[in-house]
Formats: sequence, C-alpha cells, structure tokens
Amino acid sequence: MRYYVTIGERTFEVTLDDEGMAVDGARVQADLRPVPGTPMHHLLLDGQSYLLHAASGRAGEWVLHANGARYDTEVVDERTRAIRALTSSAAGPRGPKPVRAPMPGLVVRLLVEPGQRVEAGQGVAIVEAMKMENELKADAAGVVARVAVAAGQAVEKGAIMIEFEVEAA
Repeated sequence: MRYYVTIGERTFEVTLDDEGMAVDGARVQADLRPVPGTPMHHLLLDGQSYLLHAASGRAGEWVLHANGARYDTEVVDERTRAIRALTSSAAGPRGPKPVRAPMPGLVVRLLVEPGQRVEAGQGVAIVEAMKMENELKADAAGVVARVAVAAGQAVEKGAIMIEFEVEAA
C-alpha cells in the first residue's frame, strides 16, 4: 500500500509492503506499539525513539504530539490522492459564481456595473421580497462581466442577475 503523509508543508510517500516500510523510496525500520494504560504510542524509527499521542480529526487528518511538539498531519491513500488531482484539475477557472435571485422579488438597486472589480462578500444588488430588502453579495473576488437585470425589474427564483468574468486558476 502507498500513502502520502503531509506534515506541515512537506509530503512524504510512505510505502508498506511485505519487506517493511519505505519513506520517499528509502527503506526504514519502524515499530509502533501502544503504551498500555495510556492513549500514547511508542514509535521506534530507525533506532530513534518517539513517544506519540495521535488525535484524529476529519477523515485522514491527525494531530500528532511527539516528544513535546505538535504536528498537524494528513494521511491519504493513492486512490484519494488521484481523485483529488482529477477533481482539482477539472475544477478549471475560479471566480465568483453568478449571483442568482434567491427568491421571487423586485430588483430595488444594482450596486455594480460591468467591468467593476468586486471583493468577496461585497454587495452587488438589493432585491425586495416579501416586503424585506435583501442584499445579494459576491461569493468571491472578481470582475463583473454582465448585469442581466435592471432596477425595478421583477425576478424569479434562480434567475441569473449578475455574471462575472472567469479568471484563470
């Protein structure tokens, strides 16, 4: 089995097979055993001894405490790594999603125009629905490509109101 272990900013390829363990292609001697009556483990790695405490977080994420130091760690297998690589490259260009009407209503005011740069969370339009004004915001920074509505116009739920230029990843 092959795993990818990321500790901080550094990623190690760890291979487990019938011959033992290799880290980044180099064979290492490793032995991990629980310390009875405690949540700790003892790791003997190439002759060096480490006392570990591992707390799991989200899937594959661990917080390791070894000899008094803390290490935020992630462990993924080959399949998970391959899926991540495919989905991140398929994600393509990034930028704000189009602003859509969250419910039927009336466009009260537009706060942006084509060509204008917006920041994440910046208000782009005000829509009145059920006698309440709702400020719609950009979900990411970008440049307004098109304003598809006008002040005073009625909009249906889900109607695209403002679109943004696609920026390269």
